[in-house]
Amino acid sequence: MTRYVFVGQSSPVDGREEEYVQWYLNRHLPAMLQCAGVVSVRRFGLADSQLPGTTPACKYLAIYEIETEAARTFVEDMLRRAVSGILPSSNANAPGSSGVVWEELK
Repeated sequence: MTRYVFVGQSSPVDGREEEYVQWYLNRHLPAMLQCAGVVSVRRFGLADSQLPGTTPACKYLAIYEIETEAARTFVEDMLRRAVSGILPSSNANAPGSSGVVWEELK
């Protein structure tokens, strides 16, 4: 079994933070935890102190730990769930969100 992390970054639309947080915690997060290979998640909020010259792209970051034979298994399942509506989206989630899959090095 290979270990991966999926690192997602996102921000709420201005003025809709509470709606975004409720959607994320009550709908998005539980649905993501059902994706193939996901074993855990850790969430982070942007700290108030950053390195000089750093302009963070998003306010929130989530690290999903994944164990599967191939990253494709997770990616295809997540996309299938998103397209079908099982993995719900929200218009309180601002444009500019991103997600990247990383493979653990041995």
